[in-house]
Amino acid sequence: MSRIIVIAAVCVIAIGASIPTFGQARPVATPTPTRPATPQQTPVATPRPTAPQTPVAMPGNVPASKIALVDTSVFGDEKVGIKRYINAVNSVEKIFQPKSVELQNLQNQIKVIADDIAKLNNNPVVSPESLRAKRDEGERLQRELKYKKEQADADFQKRYAEVVGPVSNDIGNALIQYASQNGLTMIFDISKLAPAVLAVNPAMDVTQAFIADYNSKHP
Repeated sequence: MSRIIVIAAVCVIAIGASIPTFGQARPVATPTPTRPATPQQTPVATPRPTAPQTPVAMPGNVPASKIALVDTSVFGDEKVGIKRYINAVNSVEKIFQPKSVELQNLQNQIKVIADDIAKLNNNPVVSPESLRAKRDEGERLQRELKYKKEQADADFQKRYAEVVGPVSNDIGNALIQYASQNGLTMIFDISKLAPAVLAVNPAMDVTQAFIADYNSKHP
């Protein structure tokens, strides 16, 4: 709220008294005027400026805190995790299983060629042309592996976002509802804070309780 400061200016008006004019009179000796004594002036103390006061912010209505912990890394556990989330991830991995096998085979071929080159380097009767051919083949396979892996990663991330993304968002919304229904002020993901947590009351961990609640509502 802005403050309005009203400054009143006081004006001092000096009123001069008029001296009346007398008629003719006998001249009289005019005494020599004497200089009136100067009255002793009392020094006026100059008021010291005061620093402006900063308004104190009043605290708001902060509710009593009730904090809980959830370990989101358990959501993907095959035994005790969230079934809907696990099924979504498995469905994406199943689609890309053939591509994973292809990439693994390329890695195996590159390893075999690397072992062959190491053996040829120790064989003095091997021609430089044979060694160069092996190296060229290994480099070609490495380029092929790099290209196919980058393409597979991009396709996987896109498909993962399409299938698993909506499930993850639904789990996030369910966590908000769970906190509201149980009077929780805040929920921390202990899997992200583990290095910074020195001690914790196990009763604060609601991971399994939330998973059971979510699985029951999403069979």
